[in-house]
Amino acid sequence: MGEGAKAMLTKPIQLADLVAQQAGYQCLRTDCTELRSRAKKLAELLRQAARAELYERPAARVMADTERALHKAAGMAARCFQSHSRLRRFFTLNPVSGLPRTLALLDTALEDIAWLIRISSPQDDDDGDLRGLPNIAQNEPVLGMIWDNIARLHTGGLAARADAAATLASLANGNSHFAKYIIEEDGVAPLVKLLKEGTDEGQEAAVTALGLLCRDEDSVEKLLHSGVCSVFAAALKDPPMRVQAAVADAIASLARHSQKCQDLFAQSNAVRHLVTHLASGTIKEHSRYSVGVNGSRNTVTAAAAATTPLGNLHSVVLAESGSVRQGEPGSSTNGNQPPNPLETSTGQQRARANQMQSVVQSAMAATNTTTTTGVMPPGARPQLSSNGSSGRGSREAEDPATKAQLKAMAAKALWMLARGHVGVCKSITESRALLCFARLLQSGDGGAGTDLQLHSAMAIMEITRVAEHNLALRQSAFKPSATAAKAVVEQLLRIVRKGDDDGLLLPCVTALGCLSRTFTASETRVIGPLVELLDDREIPVMKEAVAALTKFACTENHLHVNHCKAIVDAGGARHLVQLVYLGDQLQIEALILLCYISLHVPENEELAQAGVLAVLLWASKQAHMVQDLRVEALLPEAKARLDLFQARASR
Repeated sequence: MGEGAKAMLTKPIQLADLVAQQAGYQCLRTDCTELRSRAKKLAELLRQAARAELYERPAARVMADTERALHKAAGMAARCFQSHSRLRRFFTLNPVSGLPRTLALLDTALEDIAWLIRISSPQDDDDGDLRGLPNIAQNEPVLGMIWDNIARLHTGGLAARADAAATLASLANGNSHFAKYIIEEDGVAPLVKLLKEGTDEGQEAAVTALGLLCRDEDSVEKLLHSGVCSVFAAALKDPPMRVQAAVADAIASLARHSQKCQDLFAQSNAVRHLVTHLASGTIKEHSRYSVGVNGSRNTVTAAAAATTPLGNLHSVVLAESGSVRQGEPGSSTNGNQPPNPLETSTGQQRARANQMQSVVQSAMAATNTTTTTGVMPPGARPQLSSNGSSGRGSREAEDPATKAQLKAMAAKALWMLARGHVGVCKSITESRALLCFARLLQSGDGGAGTDLQLHSAMAIMEITRVAEHNLALRQSAFKPSATAAKAVVEQLLRIVRKGDDDGLLLPCVTALGCLSRTFTASETRVIGPLVELLDDREIPVMKEAVAALTKFACTENHLHVNHCKAIVDAGGARHLVQLVYLGDQLQIEALILLCYISLHVPENEELAQAGVLAVLLWASKQAHMVQDLRVEALLPEAKARLDLFQARASR
């Protein structure tokens, strides 16, 4: 019991002893006997509570009510001493009707303290049922249920704690008021503790509850103070996969509400673990791009060798040879590039040969040990494989639905972590995650289906949004010659051309718009599919298509002339004219795009045939349009240039 709980109990114990003394044998009223009896019981119960590890949140309320009841009882007992004069007893106001009320308050205090001791004491036969409802929670029964389950997290066995965490998760799901109660009543710390040391079911329930508590920035801040980021990052490394999936979902909930949370996860290697889970089974070479927490390639390779059969030893040697080359001075940082053929340093060759020999010997020794004994050495723990689980068998044993769920939640977490965060986006793009996203957009990975595709598309969208305003990220991750960039663009275009799922279509259109400054002049296949979306589609789809095309046509894009010509050649002028006249919600956006096209390719005959000049003249007379600052800056010049070129053409 903490010092706070001891301080809470000191005053009530003193008051209970005082009431028992004042309402003693010298009291003139027979009713005071009941008062003394209750005071003595209360003093005994309070001393019993002082020996228990009390749950402080309800204890504070119980002790406050108990202290008020004892103050009333002490005042009533003080008026009944035999030593008082007859005259004073005659004039002293001591209404008989007040005694039953005081006795009732003491009875209530006795019941609440008994309940407090009951929930704060470990119970071997805990069946998970509600252990009574305290009087202080009569008006809010849910609060009593929350107290009971949080107390069970402190005192119950592993099974009881798992049930309590599941109950709290159920209460927090869909009800922000209950989630706020759980945080305020100190429910976060025992949930984090259960995630560290509970059973598989308990860990899953605990992390689910923690994820559901993330309702706003304030609630996330309180979770961060409990150290959930480091605990979540550690949980991503160890099976079972359903717990890892729940952790990834909780990370997404945290990152949705707090940028500080994004920073903490970026520092704790959570991004690398999420990418590893995403890549497992998606691309064949995912293990080559998993980075250990301690950064030691020798440790990772040795661990792999310790669990690798003799037939797979060649792969271990190849992996180690790649790490040796990368560690040499002057070697390329890209793991895909071959070693420098001009490198002839004898010392480096000797060091590499010695290191390779030690790796082979350790792998052979580990293989022999495993083969002959069939068990691991005493005290040894199973090494985590590169896929985030304790060996290949652990992952293979999981059912396909769980694997798909883990991938979907990993993609969701990466989506949320990447939002507006350059560091996270850089970590993602430097791994194989972009290729994973492209592969998952193509197939959906079977059981994960649409959710995995949607989360992958949203993650790509957030990364491209950051890259749009970050030149270094844009040049490193989305240069036209990069394999990953080509694969991503190919899948984005495939989805846009198909255009049958608006939910998946919107982030893909946005991503293409954000990548507008990465395309070369020869890349002409992007504009056409975007222009087709302007023809009789849902308002959100057309709005995103106009916004994406505007990024291609704006002056800041160094290939704006080429892109404007491509938009006009694809029939975009005719669609934009209709949107300006009849688009309602899209009028201003369509007008801005028309202004850019008129500024950059005013000589194009398609503009005259589509009646663009008439649209610009009409728009200049619409008050709600010209009030927009963007329209005010573009429309006069666009109208003047288009008028000039069309006048020349008519002559």
